[in-house]
Amino acid sequence: MGEVKTAIGLMSGTSMDGIDIGLLRTDGESVVHHGPSGYFPYDATLRATWQKALVTAKSIRERKERPQDLAEAERILTLAHAATVKSFLHRHGLAADEIDIIGFHGQTVLHRPDDGLTVQIGDGPLLAEETGIAVVYDMRANDMVHGGQGAPLIPVYHAALAANLPEQFETPAVFVNIGGISNLTYIGESGELAAFDSGPGNMLIDQWIEAHTGKAYDKGGATAARGAVVPSLVERYMESPFFSSNIRRSLDRSDFMPPATGEVSLEDGARTLAHLTGAAILKSASYLPEGAKTYVVCGGGRLNPVIMHEFATQAATLGAKVIAAEDAGFDGGAMEAEAWAYLAVRSLRGLPLTYPGTTGVREPVTGGVFARNV
Repeated sequence: MGEVKTAIGLMSGTSMDGIDIGLLRTDGESVVHHGPSGYFPYDATLRATWQKALVTAKSIRERKERPQDLAEAERILTLAHAATVKSFLHRHGLAADEIDIIGFHGQTVLHRPDDGLTVQIGDGPLLAEETGIAVVYDMRANDMVHGGQGAPLIPVYHAALAANLPEQFETPAVFVNIGGISNLTYIGESGELAAFDSGPGNMLIDQWIEAHTGKAYDKGGATAARGAVVPSLVERYMESPFFSSNIRRSLDRSDFMPPATGEVSLEDGARTLAHLTGAAILKSASYLPEGAKTYVVCGGGRLNPVIMHEFATQAATLGAKVIAAEDAGFDGGAMEAEAWAYLAVRSLRGLPLTYPGTTGVREPVTGGVFARNV
């Protein structure tokens, strides 16, 4: 075992709804202790800033470019994360000098794996300066330099958690993170890792709800619960080459779009997209080395009962059970943030963050850029 570090992870995902934060004590191999966690939502002004940044980022051709107002968006985002760290520390009676490292994901504004290009805005040195804590950031880029897709990065943390999966759950088990984009991680009996993005998660539902109601998401699945699945719409999405290709690839927000306005009712659209989330996961899971018996769900999608019902109903026809991470003793809301804390410690030790079976990288590689606190 290496030296145990106290690390904070910060994650702002493709849903762009807020910042997840989690504290972890780990040596980058075993998880020693799960600390407190939290969620700090973005207000409407910040969400509008990120939406505008997505449009601006389409012109980027080199990872470090910050055209037009993207540099200012990056500064605003970094300061929002710094404020989150300070608030979190104050809330839990912690001091900055008790934290060894921050793992900072930033906000993905462009992801084009076929072009070897991924852009997460977030100024690591500024975050270190504002918090007084060293930072590891930009953890996806080195994977792409070595031929990987740059995503998903969380599987190595899922593998650490799988070592403590309660015995009552049948294996093989697959961890499913339902964020804006869903991804899954298979851990074999011998520790074999296989992972990839599985399709749209909350992203399409969130976009559909916001476009029609102005709300950021379908709280409690209330809108979807009043609707019905439109099979022809599901079939259209499932005809995407993403699901039929033998090559697994990571996704960008723009790879799937919500239905056209007026194509279906608000309620039917939400229900159909909830069904699609489960269908996409199971179709993508068919490319795993063997079928899952248990799906452990983390991320915001586990809080939408309609998504969970649709996923569980479809999985049952294949003889598999779907459970929320909490049913396995984990914190499904903090898992991605904890993963970024774990990855930061691995980065400090030069341990691999990605593997050929997770991102398609040529060989296991580490990653991340270190920013010293001042």
